[in-house]
Parts: sequence; C-alpha cells; structure tokens
Amino acid sequence: MRISARADYAVRALLELAAAKDGVPVKAEAIAAAQGIPHKFLEGILTDLRRGRLVISQRGGNGGHRLAAPADTITIADVIRVVDGPLVSVRGARPPELSYTGPAQSLLPLWIALRANVRKILDEVTLADVAEDRLPDLVHTLADDPAAWTNP
Repeated sequence: MRISARADYAVRALLELAAAKDGVPVKAEAIAAAQGIPHKFLEGILTDLRRGRLVISQRGGNGGHRLAAPADTITIADVIRVVDGPLVSVRGARPPELSYTGPAQSLLPLWIALRANVRKILDEVTLADVAEDRLPDLVHTLADDPAAWTNP
C-alpha cells in the first residue's frame, strides 16, 4: 500500500477543517498555507472531497470549506477512498477480483490479509482521533515497534 500525495494532502486539509472552531468555513488559501499544500493542487482535492460528500463549500466573503459530517464520523479510510479509490489493489484490481494458479495460489489470501489489516487501522481512525491526538492503542503499539521505522 502506498499513500499518495493527494491522499496525504486530503487528510491534512480535512484535519484543518476538523480543528476549525464550531464548523466555521475555512478558505482554501488558509488550508494551503497552514499545511504547506500547493493551492491549485488543493483546489482539485477539495473538489474531489466535495463530490465525495466529505466537504461542503460555501461561496462569498464568509465562505470557505467545512466538514460535511462530524469529524468523529469520517475515517481516514473514507478520505483515502474518495481521492485514491480502493485502499489496497493489485495491478489496479481489488483482491477478491483476482485468481491465481499453481504455486502463486496462496497469494490471494495474502493480499486479502493485507487489505484486512489496512482496513483494521484506517477504518477505525477518524479525523477527530488524529486532530485530538487520541490514536487507538493498536496504532501506538504498531508505531512503537522500532522495526516499523526502518526500511529493510
């Protein structure tokens, strides 16, 4: 699994909205500046997030963007799926759509297990969890393993 720049920027943009006081709309320029995201790139991402019904846009002097639902109901997986599609794919296909033969036959359960583990984390962590620094214990346990921080 690879987290694209679009997905990283989308999550960071939505965290800015999650941190906004009382759901006050935040201008794209402010989000871009706060997170170091190229403004034009962010505009495209916000369009995707609006189409994916994660963001509401408001025009005018007091306009901007705000979350379409409470931050504790939007998971990180929701965001990634809107901007990048399926969390785990193999050659552009979802694992259940694949089939293998011979010695490669056991690849399918491996890809399914990978997808299940990615889902186990990203489907359970919400924008509120990240914005309020309350990541689940499982995330801390995995991140506390020194091997998690190295590239073999």
